[in-house]
Amino acid sequence: MTQSAFDTANHDDYPTRLPAEKWQERKDPVVWGNWTPEAPLTRAQTESFEKNGYLVLKDVFSPAEVAALQKESAHMRSGEAKIAEDNVITEPGSNEVRTVFRLDEENALFARLASDRRIAGAVSFLLDDEVYLHQSRLNYKPGFTGKEFYWHSDFETWHAEDGMPRMRAISASILLTDNDALNGPLMLMPGTHKNFIACAGETPEDNHKTSLKKQEIGVPSHDALTKMAKEHGIDYASGKAGTVVLFDCNTMHGSNGNITPFPRSNAFFVYNAWSNRVVQPFAAKAPRPAFLSSRDPKGPISIETGKIS
Repeated sequence: MTQSAFDTANHDDYPTRLPAEKWQERKDPVVWGNWTPEAPLTRAQTESFEKNGYLVLKDVFSPAEVAALQKESAHMRSGEAKIAEDNVITEPGSNEVRTVFRLDEENALFARLASDRRIAGAVSFLLDDEVYLHQSRLNYKPGFTGKEFYWHSDFETWHAEDGMPRMRAISASILLTDNDALNGPLMLMPGTHKNFIACAGETPEDNHKTSLKKQEIGVPSHDALTKMAKEHGIDYASGKAGTVVLFDCNTMHGSNGNITPFPRSNAFFVYNAWSNRVVQPFAAKAPRPAFLSSRDPKGPISIETGKIS
């Protein structure tokens, strides 16, 4: 453990799971470094991420690359792939695959995707640090029956239950299918990353076993969500397959259910700064399992270039 991580482990700047809900201003930067012309994102993109807490990058991956990823995704959901039972989450009330965790360990092509400069390089720039995967997963929201993901800040859970010290992590959602306003796309409240909502209620034992299907602990109250929505509005991240959505770990987000015939699927990687590796949970008796929170990464990601195939 680094000295900075040791110091953070003994001081909690974001206390949560309290008797009552509490608001506070963010204490960490959003963009940790300084933009230069050599950066992998434009100045306008960097400023937009800082302001809104997310960024939608169109046409990052080619149709051929997307087709290769879609083929692997279908194979992983088919039941033919040998996936560890603990890494598979099904839809509430059915056996349809909702999520495959440890995506980078379960599939070589998705491991290559996670290390791609077009994603990991951009994230490393925004965090001004080397990065590793805190979590990776394949999300699938089937047509007609795909369930919603309720509003939440990822950092609240990662801090409370995983022991992530600072807001120095970014999620990347790589769209494997077209996402539009109708099939349950990612919804975000721009600007909400600037405040931390400490949620009410203690963390139950093994909370992850139920929260992965329906999250009820670590979510803001209806009053808080209403206030945020009125102040910041609600946006949704649409795009063709091959689009990448980057969003800050503290941006309030969620998604509606999918009652259209058209499934929604994405690869999802959580990049944490190497200097921000997890310590002991700040509001739980024990950390979540390793498939949800990488607790002993071997080293930072080695960023790769070239086409994915």
